[in-house]
Amino acid sequence: MLVLLDRDGVINEDRADFVKSPAELVLIPGAAEAIAELCGHGHRIAIVTNQSCIGRGLIGEEQLDAIHAKLHNAVRRAGGRIEDIIVAPDAPWAATERRKPGPGMLLEAMQKFKTAARESVLVGDSLRDLQAAKAANCHRILVQTGKGRATQAAGIGAELLPVHVAKDLAAACGFILEGRF
Repeated sequence: MLVLLDRDGVINEDRADFVKSPAELVLIPGAAEAIAELCGHGHRIAIVTNQSCIGRGLIGEEQLDAIHAKLHNAVRRAGGRIEDIIVAPDAPWAATERRKPGPGMLLEAMQKFKTAARESVLVGDSLRDLQAAKAANCHRILVQTGKGRATQAAGIGAELLPVHVAKDLAAACGFILEGRF
């Protein structure tokens, strides 16, 4: 299965002021190990992340690369591998179909990995993650980390169902390994 992961709030702590440096990237406990476990069972991992901090002019591509190098290293140390990180740098006021809730990044990942939507799952923490996954016809898991609890409390529309809800990425990993899709 192709496992598409949102970044902020799923793998690392979400910050209202954006992750702007490697020092500000703080992994959620168990996230790197969950990715490693998925890899160990033959699943492919790609991150699909809105990074409007670029479109807003807060950081440049080089800084984002440094942040992602730290993320790659943390996952590698845990025994896993992130095969790709797909970024939508769009500012919200200049959004393209790549920026979630648009499905562009998810469709790009499925095409790159030659994987059908029915063999893909998105793990996210926000309504726009679920909307993007629905638009791409992927399976959907909402984690309660990051914005997940607030997203769940606000209600998930019937048009987005079914959505599995997991405490965190480690619990979502369990759903995937149990073959709930």
